[in-house]
Amino acid sequence: MFVCSGMGMDKDEVAAVLSEIGTLLELKGENPFKTRAYHNGARILEGLTEPLEKLVAKNRLGELKGFGEALQDKVTRLVTTGTLPYFDELKASLPPGLPALLEIQGLGPKKVKRLYDELGIDSMEKLEAACHAQTIAGLEGFGEKSQAKILEAIAFKRQFASRHRLIDALVCADPILESLRGHPDVTRCSTAGSLRRWKEVIGDIDFLVSSKNPASVIAFFVEQPGVKSVLAQGETKASVILEGGIQADLRVVADVEFPFALAYFTGSKEHNIVMRQRAIARGLRLNEYGLFRGSEETRDPALRVTCQEEREIFEQLGMAYVPPELREDHGEFAAAESNALPRLIEWTDLRGSLHNHSNWSDGRDSLEAIAAEAHELGLDYWAITDHSRASFQANGLDVRRLEDQLQAVAAVNQSYAAEGSEFRLLTGSEVDILKDGLDFDDSILARLDVVVASLHVPSSDALENTRRLIQAAENRYVHMLGHLTGRLLLERNAYKLDVPAVLKACAATGTWIELNASPYRFDLDWRLWRQAKELGVKCVINCDAHRLDHFNFLRLGAGIARKGWLTQADVINTKNLKDLQQALRQKRA
Repeated sequence: MFVCSGMGMDKDEVAAVLSEIGTLLELKGENPFKTRAYHNGARILEGLTEPLEKLVAKNRLGELKGFGEALQDKVTRLVTTGTLPYFDELKASLPPGLPALLEIQGLGPKKVKRLYDELGIDSMEKLEAACHAQTIAGLEGFGEKSQAKILEAIAFKRQFASRHRLIDALVCADPILESLRGHPDVTRCSTAGSLRRWKEVIGDIDFLVSSKNPASVIAFFVEQPGVKSVLAQGETKASVILEGGIQADLRVVADVEFPFALAYFTGSKEHNIVMRQRAIARGLRLNEYGLFRGSEETRDPALRVTCQEEREIFEQLGMAYVPPELREDHGEFAAAESNALPRLIEWTDLRGSLHNHSNWSDGRDSLEAIAAEAHELGLDYWAITDHSRASFQANGLDVRRLEDQLQAVAAVNQSYAAEGSEFRLLTGSEVDILKDGLDFDDSILARLDVVVASLHVPSSDALENTRRLIQAAENRYVHMLGHLTGRLLLERNAYKLDVPAVLKACAATGTWIELNASPYRFDLDWRLWRQAKELGVKCVINCDAHRLDHFNFLRLGAGIARKGWLTQADVINTKNLKDLQQALRQKRA
């Protein structure tokens, strides 16, 4: 839930407040036209191409569609003061646990209101108890099936209650790490744990520092701006809770211990077990304090094998250095022993993204703004693949609007060509995979540079989902399958389907598989990429961008690709524009 800050808000923050007001009004059962006005207002603000502050300063909010005096006044207050008494009063008028019920998959505002009005349910605990008492099943419009799904959703949410998405951890960790690096008493520092291994979901954040003055560093750490509360503070360790509820732990060690502590606390546990076994086989002992000569556990500095860097530990154990992303005991030891570890992809190898959205469908930004951002970042291309007509909830394009968009993209490209730039927007569509085929005819798809086929409304039957995906892969005009398993991290499990069968179909047809770099998806899962690679299936790391700051997902996607053992050669969008265009044509040959 959004909390007003007391300072002026930017466009995205104001849009978030309007959207939440609309949801709260739905929970109260207000007039649908009134609730829709706030949701529509939020969408309009998200798609603005000029600064909201400028519209407010020049009293031009009335120019926006649907912005009456009441909405103009609220937006002006939020932009200028960051406060809105109406919003605060609206939140206070509802039971505090009611909005949290909307986080349960399958429950929208109307259903939550009914549960509260008819059964007095205003918390997850009460909802769960009502399900177990078979009360929900007896409620009109719910039934046994709905009741079972609600219980599944509650269990799913509880299972991941203390888990956090990679991007949320990075947003918290990056500024703290940068701050630690600048502290005069810090010699070396790094993140560790699952964050350093680039896991898609993490438990807490681990920081490791070497210093001659641990007390100074610990005191500095617990006073960081993002720290909400201090759980523990000792001489060499501290634990805090950060804004957003993520726990962060700091350990301070002597610099001579730093490489060993970094390797140990990076993990994984399975990787560390094998590392210790390899040390024992060589008459050594490995722990977080060092690599020691002898057959007994020790911390004797005289027995420590000198390793200035983490890399040297692997060398002492007869291996090539294993990048942190691969330390899961998933084959890295055999590869490192035979010097067969791949040179993993870097995010700077990527030349663009082939699945993205604009304000023509459910994205926030114009074609011109998207092109300017991509060009500014030095990318070669950026595909515009807005939703097809079946995705009506995402303002999907029908054939006429798609025709108009092709002309608009051509106009943008002409402007860059006139300036002598080789950057290009690519035309495309994220076309829905329907029960009886694709949402656009082949004659339409053939005119597009890039076609992403995605399953948005799956069947409950794995065979049916598999059939539909294979049929899409067999279409010569489909270049890739988007977010193959449909999972939403910490929100929704993968669709039921036979992934190996789909991978084999893609290998046979030359269809690529997307690594959707949205931190909510990271789909296809990194655990499946080695299988795909062995079959010869190529990867496309796509941002699935809906706004300009989603360009940063290229970095995230590359990290997940590294975790899947992928190299530059395995990823299609490391190609320059000319080679990419040739690869796009080749699929249709």
